[in-house]
Amino acid sequence: MPETIPPVTARPEVMEFFLNRRSRPARTLRLPVPTRDQLMPILTAAARVPDHGKLEPWRFVVLERPALTRLAGLAAERGAALGLEEDQRLKGVAQFSDSHLAIAVVKCVRPTDKIPEIEQVLSTGAVCVTLLNAAAAAGWGANWLTGWALADEAFRSEGLGLHLGEWVAGLIHIGTETAVPPERPRPDLGRIVSWVGA
Repeated sequence: MPETIPPVTARPEVMEFFLNRRSRPARTLRLPVPTRDQLMPILTAAARVPDHGKLEPWRFVVLERPALTRLAGLAAERGAALGLEEDQRLKGVAQFSDSHLAIAVVKCVRPTDKIPEIEQVLSTGAVCVTLLNAAAAAGWGANWLTGWALADEAFRSEGLGLHLGEWVAGLIHIGTETAVPPERPRPDLGRIVSWVGA
């Protein structure tokens, strides 16, 4: 007997969430943060993104407070070794020293002649935004950052144990929001939408 396909049901509360969601500045996120058990459904949701070929061209590195403290020290060392200006160096350090929980979304090497690399990259970006939205849907504040430290191969290798060819698509900070930022201007759809009827 063929499987019955349920009718499509509108989810206005979900649409309302997307129409009003926004990131929370990472520097405003404080304790408490999700426990490991609370984090699992958020990670599970993020891993359900479109993934052509089922390659899983991404993985998660969950950074708890002791790891973030260690990475802040490494960022200070690498910033000095790279000769960065003090304000730029300190901003990179603060991303780790001010955080209580962050998830590095790592783009993995998945050699294949069937799935274009760009599709793997786009899937990794989809993981970042889904992780951000899943954290918000679970009631947490969240923010997606990158920065010079994550672009530094030595930092990625020593600090995060990344393999050759791997890179960080985003560092998703998650915690309890302490301030609601004002709404910011949003894109004008009249400028960015075109309609093709034929």
